[in-house]
Amino acid sequence: MANAAHSHNGHDSHDDSHGSVKSYAIGFILSVILTVIPFGLVMYPSLPKAMTLWIVLAFAVIQVLVHLVYFLHLDRSAAQRNNVIAFVFAALVIVLLVGLSLWIMYSIHSVMMAH
Repeated sequence: MANAAHSHNGHDSHDDSHGSVKSYAIGFILSVILTVIPFGLVMYPSLPKAMTLWIVLAFAVIQVLVHLVYFLHLDRSAAQRNNVIAFVFAALVIVLLVGLSLWIMYSIHSVMMAH
């Protein structure tokens, strides 16, 4: 009987990792705001294109973080440590692949256009 009570308490601790309605609502509102502002900047251009691009990119990164925290419940707790490490590693690999690919294409383009 004590075992059943213990497992029930263990089940409750897993429920805590799931978000509350308030958490999901905050995440949703932040996501909408982080989508509407860049959309408005693109649809009604009032800034230089380069600045608009950097703002859209910054809002995209912030939105990814909002989704990770509010919808995927990724935090710095001990239980999530492996998930955070896996995410950081995947992000590093993506940045290296995309960044180095762009650098290679730019270098090839520069060399080809020089001749």
